[in-house]
Amino acid sequence: MPDKQLQNKKVAILVENGFEQEELTRPRQALQEAGAKTFIVSPAGKTVKGWDHVEWGDEFDVDTQLDEADPAQYDALLLPGGVMNPDKLRRNKQVQSFVRHFFDEGKPVAAICHAPWTFIDADVVQGRRLTSYHSLQTDLKNAGAEWVDEEVVVDDGLVTSRNPDDIPAFNEKMIVEFAKEAHERVM
Repeated sequence: MPDKQLQNKKVAILVENGFEQEELTRPRQALQEAGAKTFIVSPAGKTVKGWDHVEWGDEFDVDTQLDEADPAQYDALLLPGGVMNPDKLRRNKQVQSFVRHFFDEGKPVAAICHAPWTFIDADVVQGRRLTSYHSLQTDLKNAGAEWVDEEVVVDDGLVTSRNPDDIPAFNEKMIVEFAKEAHERVM
């Protein structure tokens, strides 16, 4: 793992109950090893519960309630997947606003598996090249994204991957993008 290239970076990890547990824990560990400070942000309450492939997983403390979170205080955003998690997040107006901030400000964002579902309702996928869990491809294409079936895709600070098997490549590209300053976004 690279030496502390994310020192002094604050990363928001936005989740609801039912996130795919290893899509939070493994990227979070990689971020922390690279020197980042990570913060679980959630509308769910004081704790959130992961999903461990086919059953409920562990509980995690929420660092900041979504209604108290200021996206300007974070340098980057990580969205783990899981089916339940983005399905709950995507219809939440506060979530949509929180996510849009990162895109509007050119801050790096990483999303894996089903997490890009949230981008559709936040209205940030038009013209973006990305990947996701294969079952989302039609939804993302209909929202104006260029969906591709690749292990990891980087598009102007947006890092996406398909599933937990892609986590090593996802983590590597996420750290590179999170280490950069804000990205220029050509609209």
